[in-house]
Amino acid sequence: MESLQHKTEENSAIVKHGEKVRNPFKPTAAFIGASWFALLTGTVGYCIGLWNAGMELNEKGYYFTILLFGLFAVISVQKSVRDRAEGHAVTDLYYGLSWFATIAAMILLTIGLWNADLTLSEKGFYAMSFCLSMFSAIAVQKNTRDAKMFEEKEL
Repeated sequence: MESLQHKTEENSAIVKHGEKVRNPFKPTAAFIGASWFALLTGTVGYCIGLWNAGMELNEKGYYFTILLFGLFAVISVQKSVRDRAEGHAVTDLYYGLSWFATIAAMILLTIGLWNADLTLSEKGFYAMSFCLSMFSAIAVQKNTRDAKMFEEKEL
């Protein structure tokens, strides 16, 4: 049976744009910029919301710590998943703890917001800022790792 696509210059792994050759797996400047913008928007928005909130300082500290804990956890998950995919040694313990920390951060934020004396719009704001920050931290970590890989291998 014949393959569906024939290897041609148009569908090869290297895409040519004029004189320049670009690998399609290398993150583009637009995606890198959008990821950093989303991370800054989520974390700065979350922190501004905390700064202006009318809650006790210990409650603000709780929510800020959950943000930092969540960001670290998702970066750790992304790294361990990627390491395993690339054949690097990652212990099951570290892999499991990374996932546990990520899920724990989400559950702790949910419990905190559920029991908080905030309006629904404020709760939604914190939840969405947290989710944006978590997702964009994964994208920034992926882009950073991909860019470093392409610098080292000069692909």
